[in-house]
Amino acid sequence: MNKFITYTLILMGSIGIANAQEDASSMGDLLKQIEQGQARDSVEAQKREARFQADRNNQQKILNDSRAERTRQENRSEDLESTFADNQQLIVDARAALDKRLGALKELFGVLQTVSGDAQTRFNGSLTNIQYPNREAFLVELGNKMASANSLASIQDIEGLWYELQREISEQGKIARFTTEYASADGERITSDVVRIGVFNLVFEDGYLQYDTTTGNVTELQRQPEQSQYTNSAEDMMEATDGYVAIGLDVTRGGILALLVESPTITERINQGGIVGYCIIALGIVGLMIAVWRWISLTKDSRNVTAQLTKETASMDNPLGRVLSAYDQAKGADIETVELKLSEAALKEMPDLTKGLLFIKVIAAVAPLMGLLGTVTGMIKTFQVITLYGAGDPKLMAGGISQALMTTVLGLCVAIPMVLLHTLVSGQSRKIINILQSQSAGIVANHSENKN
Repeated sequence: MNKFITYTLILMGSIGIANAQEDASSMGDLLKQIEQGQARDSVEAQKREARFQADRNNQQKILNDSRAERTRQENRSEDLESTFADNQQLIVDARAALDKRLGALKELFGVLQTVSGDAQTRFNGSLTNIQYPNREAFLVELGNKMASANSLASIQDIEGLWYELQREISEQGKIARFTTEYASADGERITSDVVRIGVFNLVFEDGYLQYDTTTGNVTELQRQPEQSQYTNSAEDMMEATDGYVAIGLDVTRGGILALLVESPTITERINQGGIVGYCIIALGIVGLMIAVWRWISLTKDSRNVTAQLTKETASMDNPLGRVLSAYDQAKGADIETVELKLSEAALKEMPDLTKGLLFIKVIAAVAPLMGLLGTVTGMIKTFQVITLYGAGDPKLMAGGISQALMTTVLGLCVAIPMVLLHTLVSGQSRKIINILQSQSAGIVANHSENKN
């Protein structure tokens, strides 16, 4: 410490000498300034030394106080450890005494804790929780009371748990009407009357509702079942006050109803067919229009031909009348000429009688081929998806295969009616053609007899 002070004084003296050399005007002045600086520096050095000594004494006092505090805290820690060990033994003795005094009640309280926990889980997943939402607080309080060793269940708690279990059993077999809040399909919050059918279904005036057990919210199905009997029965259930109502009941508590709602509609199935499916449908519509047109036209011709058979004069509004008119024009000619004229007149009627039949037949043959084309292209896309994402998701594969097979279904749905319509229309056409051929042969025979 003394060396440090000495070095400090020397350094300060050097600085003072340097400053004095700058201000002194003669050697005498410089000497006086050095003497004054030495005296001043000596006083300041003494003050610093005294201050350093005082700080050292203060630090020693702080160190001694810290050591004394450490000793005191160590003694207090030993006392606390001893107290903790004594308290642990007291707790063990108290618990043993409690278990001894409880006796059979301990098993009862354990059963109460288990039953209250199970009841809380079951009630949260039940539709009755919508109608009675306040029972959860009681079950939570009872479960916490049974889990702690500070309090015991009272007779009122046991009776309350018994009452809630009995009410749940009773409500499961009832059809109840009550008012609750639910979210519509477009997200609007609505408060109105609903009907709970046991613990299976929840309906309102427009259809079915679903209950989310995780959030406790009641929401309308995003899409009601397409079958009218389900929605109509829900409306009948809302309007009924007594008696019996036939309604679709989902015993799986929404599982079957969810699958029914998620099943694609006819429009969605058609959209699965893609461009090929649309082409098949367009082809089927064109074929149906042609078949209907030809059926109406041939039915009219058949009726006129049948009426012509009962007339003696030829009428130009039907094929048979036009054939008979050709015979009237060639009546005076020889048998070969008459036969040729009648054959010519009958052949002229053939295009009108068979018009459109070939196109219907082509549609009946092309439609399933187009369906097969769509299926093949769909399967190619499915295999590409499997290549990218693997075959670990059966739904992904099933969805692609279902979409691929939809074009085959559309092709068959078009081909089968087209085959039936072609058979029907061609049969009508052949009927008229047979009449023309038979009448022409009869006319030729009669003409030959008259000539002979």
